[in-house]
Amino acid sequence: MTATTTPATPSTTFATSTTSIDRPAPVRPLWRTGLGAGLAAAAATVAVAGVAHAAGISLETEPGQAIPLIGFGQLTLFFTAIGVLIARTMRRRAHRPRTTFTRTTIALTVLSIVPDMLLSAAASTKMTLVVTHLVAAAIVIPALASRLSD
Repeated sequence: MTATTTPATPSTTFATSTTSIDRPAPVRPLWRTGLGAGLAAAAATVAVAGVAHAAGISLETEPGQAIPLIGFGQLTLFFTAIGVLIARTMRRRAHRPRTTFTRTTIALTVLSIVPDMLLSAAASTKMTLVVTHLVAAAIVIPALASRLSD
């Protein structure tokens, strides 16, 4: 019985990995995040207003001038688009975009509630309007803020 040995030689070949883990995830554009959040917020505000109306709460802001349900969704989408523009501006110009955006939009949300409180409408109508503002802000602000760095 004989045994042969072969000398071990170190390998200088390096393996490279090209799995999907090595590639960064595609970045979702801010406008797409805004669109998704805006659609969700629009649906939520229409639902809140619809439930309130079904419960007998008037959506009249003046005698004979009721806010149509679809109007809640339209205004939510419009102001979400403005929020996207604010986020883009903060992303480019602010030292701490996420913090600046969040503080700014919370202040704007509070300011948007003031006219609702000054209406000569029933308290239940005013509260419904305030809730729609808060629901929309609770959906849109975190979604857009999550896309900004600090």
